[in-house]
This record gives sequence, C-alpha cells and structure tokens, in this order.
Amino acid sequence: MRSTLSTILFDLDGTLLDTAPDMAWALNQMRLKCGNPALDFQLIRPHVSHGSFAMSRIGCDAAEGSDEFEEFRLGLLQIYSDNIARETRLFDGMAEILEELDRRAIRWGIVTNKPGWLTVPLLQELELASRAAVVINGDTIPERKPHPAPLFLAAERVGTTPSNCVYIGDAERDIAAGNAAGMHTLAAAYGYLGADDRPADWGADGLVRSPAELATWLQSI
Repeated sequence: MRSTLSTILFDLDGTLLDTAPDMAWALNQMRLKCGNPALDFQLIRPHVSHGSFAMSRIGCDAAEGSDEFEEFRLGLLQIYSDNIARETRLFDGMAEILEELDRRAIRWGIVTNKPGWLTVPLLQELELASRAAVVINGDTIPERKPHPAPLFLAAERVGTTPSNCVYIGDAERDIAAGNAAGMHTLAAAYGYLGADDRPADWGADGLVRSPAELATWLQSI
C-alpha cells in the first residue's frame, strides 16, 4: 500500500453503519399496514444495501412498476425517514477506527447511493456529519455507483487524487466504482451480503471480514 494514502472513503449502509435493523423494521411496519405478516430479519438483511426498490421487491406482493408497488415503496421510505435512527449504529469497532483516523490526520468520508434527504439527517442524528471530510450522496450528481464519478468527486472535494484514496464497500458495485476510479479497494465481507455474493471475486485489493480486520489493515499501512 502506498505511503501517500491520505483518505479513507466508506460506503454507508452495511459498511460504516449498521442500518439494517431500522430498514427491516420500516419494511415490516409497511407490510403490517398492508395486512401482511412481518418477514424474518435475516431474510431482509442482504437486501438493505440495494435500496428501497430491492427491499420492496421482497416486501410487496405487487409487481414492480405498478401503482401498488410504488405506493408501498414510498410508504416504506416515509416510515424509515420518520424513524431513521431507532437502532442504527456504527458497526462494532468502527467508532475506534474513526477515532484512530482522526488521530493520525487521515481524512475519511462517505460515498453512498442513499439519497441526501435520508443520509444527511441520519449522519446528523449520529453526530457524524461534521466529522466526515466529504459526503457524496446518491443524488449529489446524476451518476451513481458503479459509475466512478461519485468517487472522483469525493477525491476532488477532499483535495487529493484517487490513487491516494481507499474505498471500502459491501457490494460489488462499490468495488467496481472504486477500481474504475483508480482507488485502492476493500470489500467489507461483514456487510449485507447475500448467499450468492462472492466478495473474493469482486476484484478488490483486499477483503475484511470485520471492522477489527479493517483496524488491523489500517495499522499496517
């Protein structure tokens, strides 16, 4: 790893923050509202990183593209927005990692496909908004991951080059975006992976199975 590494960029859901409990709760609240039984948390968890459409596909009985499906999806987002930080927390060990980055004057930021109207209040609620050197939301620019443009913009706003950044994410699109941007990449295998996900095959420079492994990796650079 280059000694000029200056910036750590995180995906949000499933990488920096464990948002699955609140997303799953909102989905089940919407299902109950529709007269359907709640789904098991372990069924919902792998879909959280993929957004409201992916969650609505498993939560709504209507066909995607129908008015009923869109009503369900928007209702899910509203419930989630109104209860955005009931149980959401940094993954265990991540608070210590951020403190270590701050101590070593290594800037860190967030690049997520989550829209700003959800990301901003969530980070404010968890008192992270003012600590991040940069936050690029899913609607900051037209392009979203796996397009590299959000990562290019993050590096530009921090005032560094992509080659001096590492991007950490729990979805294949994260690694594809990071690689396309010329960044170092780490696959977060502790995130919201499904049974068919093979993070070792995503082409990342490394794979971390827990925030503790990420901490060890950071200590080695």
